[in-house]
Amino acid sequence: MAAHIGRRLRKGAATTAVAAAAVAALSASQAPGATVDDQGRQNTGDATSAPDTAADDSATGNSPYYTDLPPLNSPAPSPSAGSGEAGDRSAAEAGIPATVLDAYKKAEAALREKKAGCNLPWQLLAAIGKVESGQARGGRVTADGTTVTPILGPQLDGNGFALIRDTDNGAYDDNRMYDQAVGPMQFIPSTWSWAGRDGNGDGRKDPNNIYDAALAAGHYLCRFDWDLSKPGDLRKAILSYNNSTEYLNTVLSWLEYYRKGTHEIPDGTGALPEDRSDAHPGATPSAPGTTPPAQPGKPSGSPPSPSPSAPGTGSPSAPPTTPPPPTTPPLSTPPTPTDTVHHLEDAGTGTLTAMAGHTFAERISTRAETEAGKAVAKVRIRFTIVGDTDTTFAGGESVATVTTDASGVAVAPALQAGERTGAFAVQAAVAGRSVKGVPYKVTVTQRVADALTRVGEKELTCVAGGEFAEPVEVKATHGGEAAGKVAVTAKLVTSADDPAENDKGPYFKDAEGKTIRTLNGLRTGPDGQLTLPKLYADDTVGTFLLRLTTAGGATLEVELTVEPAATPGPDPDPSADPDPSTDPSTEPSETPAA
Repeated sequence: MAAHIGRRLRKGAATTAVAAAAVAALSASQAPGATVDDQGRQNTGDATSAPDTAADDSATGNSPYYTDLPPLNSPAPSPSAGSGEAGDRSAAEAGIPATVLDAYKKAEAALREKKAGCNLPWQLLAAIGKVESGQARGGRVTADGTTVTPILGPQLDGNGFALIRDTDNGAYDDNRMYDQAVGPMQFIPSTWSWAGRDGNGDGRKDPNNIYDAALAAGHYLCRFDWDLSKPGDLRKAILSYNNSTEYLNTVLSWLEYYRKGTHEIPDGTGALPEDRSDAHPGATPSAPGTTPPAQPGKPSGSPPSPSPSAPGTGSPSAPPTTPPPPTTPPLSTPPTPTDTVHHLEDAGTGTLTAMAGHTFAERISTRAETEAGKAVAKVRIRFTIVGDTDTTFAGGESVATVTTDASGVAVAPALQAGERTGAFAVQAAVAGRSVKGVPYKVTVTQRVADALTRVGEKELTCVAGGEFAEPVEVKATHGGEAAGKVAVTAKLVTSADDPAENDKGPYFKDAEGKTIRTLNGLRTGPDGQLTLPKLYADDTVGTFLLRLTTAGGATLEVELTVEPAATPGPDPDPSADPDPSTDPSTEPSETPAA
């Protein structure tokens, strides 16, 4: 009986003073200016100013989610707290399965290194994971974090849900007609295609794996340079995951709950959620072919309960004696701008080439057109970087969505070249439609320098068999600016007219102390400067040339002088006759005075 009452209290927490106080505490700690109404719902201030996220541009396609609110007890009860069914269920609801919790914390650590300014707390991933999949159905995952059985949302066929036609040929959701949200964090395939990550290091990006999904969710929430320690950015990030105020409030409730503390429970022992957003009175029904989760104690597929009797009678109400008036056929929905797009065309994009580490001067421009070639405005164009590259759009993302202007043109954000050179592609496509897109070839070239100068003017000299006291320091520039990370080769050559490697004179030493006269793989620092390793000299004297060349063709020759070693004078021969001028025996005797 106590457990039954506890469940009723929990399910009705939104209407209790206790829930109102919990959300009020959240408002005070996380959302300055937010208020709480008399139903315990949080009014999130500028929530309406968050991105107006279209279904196919959200992580989940705005799919249904679990609406259960946190328990009323402490999130980290002591082992002795509670007993029997109520205590066991309370612990299961408050705790997080071990593997799932580990995935959240590993994702937080990875984001702390990659995007420290995002300030992503693992508790936010836990809150979203609770709302999306009930912590992967109570931790029913394998040792590597993969769900025991796939977790799929309803098909997004427009019947009570968003209309998102198949984008993955059924690869993730086994549905070749419509997309469905997939896995512990409920990514739709079109979002996973660019947001997916490998969180467990197995070389795969699997939306059904909690490590992969948690890391992907972290990166998704941290895009656009959002700082999740700021309430406004936090709300925008959550709403971009699923654009619903109720969703926002539910996630924030769990976030606050987990921030107060939680505990680890064994995999597979977590409590399964009971309420879904599409099962509330007045909510849109599930799409055909989907079955809401079974309620505890009620098998899946059970027939609905009969309607209660009409007040004052012992039997259901009698049907009306007159036929209902004919219904008016629904008006056809006018096509959206996206529906009218037939294809995309390049809108005058120039050559897309940039040096590694530099921003591309040219930006991609794409035009949306009807079949007749007419421009289509207000269409979302998704630009996706495809290929083996570390080049990104501004903000470090590999995808960007831009709405076409009145001329039907969408201009992508500037590309930022990474360090990986070579060619790759950026694919422009209509978000939410499978129409002819436009691929753009992009090339990243190696860093180069057009000038190389020596730092310092002191002559570089050494005695034969010794070592040079002064190091060789140079600076590379490109267009007058410091050229950092540019490859440099240093070679001791025979002469200015003969670039062959010299076999005598100054030399470097390798790691084993052996003589070498050519150094490859050198790179300038961020300031464009490079200090060469120590130089040594053999017994050959003279003037020698050190030639330095950079990627891009800059060349510098440095003179090195090897002088003869000082020759000491001969040692005196002790057997030789002494200098007569200093020999006392040869000095004249003193004549006595008269």
